Amino acid sequence: MNARYFLFGVFHRSLGQKFLRWKRSLTLGARVAVIDGQGRFLLVKQSYAPGWLFPGGGVEFGETCEEAALRELHEEAEVQPSGPLVLHGVFSNHTVFPGDHLVIYTLRDFVWNGFTPTSEIVAAEFFAPDQLPPDTMASTLRRIDEILGRAPLSPEW
Repeated sequence: MNARYFLFGVFHRSLGQKFLRWKRSLTLGARVAVIDGQGRFLLVKQSYAPGWLFPGGGVEFGETCEEAALRELHEEAEVQPSGPLVLHGVFSNHTVFPGDHLVIYTLRDFVWNGFTPTSEIVAAEFFAPDQLPPDTMASTLRRIDEILGRAPLSPEW
């Protein structure tokens, strides 16, 4: 190995990787479309943002997307899955937050004994697709239409 390749290797493993991580940084979130036996969707309302959306949040370092989805589902809506999460899709949120991606799962088998409001989540309710709150987030409406087969799957959040 000559000195040039050695020096490039050292640079790439140290500063080069750090620069690329900073330059190409990505964020990743996971949300779950919980659907009950009547075809209603569980939506939550956050204390710090407007509108209703699926429960979910950021994927932590060292956590899989599914682990994050399950953790957030429990933290935000007190839902206990009794069946598998099914991957709906991965979506880019680059128009609002460059580098942001969201993984959406569906869940149809679960146990839910109600919800206790927290400082983060002020409400969690099931809504029929034709009776969604007027302030449901546009991205949530798009995912519901996809899940119901009323719209094709889009790569955009």
